[in-house]
Amino acid sequence: MSLLPYTLYRAADARELDRIAIETAGVSGIQLMNRAGQAVFDELRYRWPDAKRILIFCGGGNNGGDGYVVARLAQAAGLSPILVALGDPAALTGDAALAWQQAREAGLVCTTYYPHLFNGVEVVVDALFGTGLDREVVAEYADLLNAINGSGVPVVAVDIPSGLHADTGRVLGVAVKAALTVTFIALKQGQFTDEGPELCGELVFNGLAVPDNVYAQVPAAAERIDWVKVREVLGQRSRSAHKGRFGHVLVIGGNHGMAGAVRMSAEAAMRTGAGLTSVATRPEHVATMVATLPEVMWHGVEAISDLSEMMTKATVIAIGPGLGHDDWAQALLMMALGSDLPLVVDADALNLLAEYPDGTHSNWVMTPHPGEAARLLGTSTDDINQDRFDAVARLQQHYGGVAVLKGAGSLICDPGGSIALCSDGNPGMATGGMGDVLTGVIAALIAQGLSLQEAARAGVSLHAAAADRAALAGERGMMATDLMPHLRYLVNS
Repeated sequence: MSLLPYTLYRAADARELDRIAIETAGVSGIQLMNRAGQAVFDELRYRWPDAKRILIFCGGGNNGGDGYVVARLAQAAGLSPILVALGDPAALTGDAALAWQQAREAGLVCTTYYPHLFNGVEVVVDALFGTGLDREVVAEYADLLNAINGSGVPVVAVDIPSGLHADTGRVLGVAVKAALTVTFIALKQGQFTDEGPELCGELVFNGLAVPDNVYAQVPAAAERIDWVKVREVLGQRSRSAHKGRFGHVLVIGGNHGMAGAVRMSAEAAMRTGAGLTSVATRPEHVATMVATLPEVMWHGVEAISDLSEMMTKATVIAIGPGLGHDDWAQALLMMALGSDLPLVVDADALNLLAEYPDGTHSNWVMTPHPGEAARLLGTSTDDINQDRFDAVARLQQHYGGVAVLKGAGSLICDPGGSIALCSDGNPGMATGGMGDVLTGVIAALIAQGLSLQEAARAGVSLHAAAADRAALAGERGMMATDLMPHLRYLVNS
């Protein structure tokens, strides 16, 4: 992913870049289409060098035009392309019509689709709908996409898998699941969140030689981040450093039977470089936790007064892991909210805040998953996942501070409305405790002097990169605590 650009665009932005390139950069539309088709064909040949029988589905727009270029190139290379058109290619207009004319002049004809066409096919090229699709795929079109997915043949998607919404990453009824997606001119933000990463497969970018000055005229919709991009914010530690320079994280949580959550947050804070870490939890947990993690200062808290002195020594508060929903939890949350310290708010603290939705805070990082985000916004999880970019912006606008919406392609929205998307991470992170670790990571970065925005961006990226390293041993069965040695490695690399 680090070889991909760090700018993400909506579909309309990508079309605007295309228009500007054609009108101001001396590049014709058919030149761009030929470059796109060549890029797809080159990647196909690189990954499947022995494939001969290529089934190419072409739609009625420019995406289909790219497909006709791929077919013509395959024919010229001595392969056996099979063309299936969605609609009558004679009805095409503009550059797509010209691409079809060139393919026809090369001796290609369109074949009527029937299920047996997949027999003997080694690669399928999906050039059906492109980035302009904004409605549900239904009827025979849905049947076709399902047939492609059910064929067992690897699919190369042209620009974006058909049926995937380019702006949100949601599936429009049904979508093609590609092994490889070759995307052009601009990365589409929907390719990196919700269902986008799963459906795109391996993602390859080709700018089609569009000049840099074209990009300067269209602002990006979001920024892609990863640990490679953001790790410089930590800098080098001085040889005269001492623990007081790196802040004091106070983790609050661990109600009856939930000590593990605060333990993971505390250890993550230590492994990420916090100078000191304290935990305020139920007294019953202290003895066991001291024995298992003695580097952390464990405090049994029953009365609010027990927490007051601890807060005077802290640099940042992380609250929520294992906090619960009882009177004890509510009292500790109200105490934390009343302080002037920066906060990292997660898990049960978010669910408690959802019961008082008018509360805002300028000095916190909120880290909900889609279910918690739905409760905070008084909506459904499905609504959150319909447009995660809109959801994270609504969270930030409603509650203030910095909002992190966790999930595939975690999103960070800062007070200025800028959105960053972390492209690292893997399905092995879908297990209990991962959010508790992230809470400790972000808190530790704030303790070390990073701003809320810097800490959220770096923390999400560090957490995901550590999970990717842990997943080298396998995604299935990965535990949150498996990230700890990788956190330490990465903050020192």
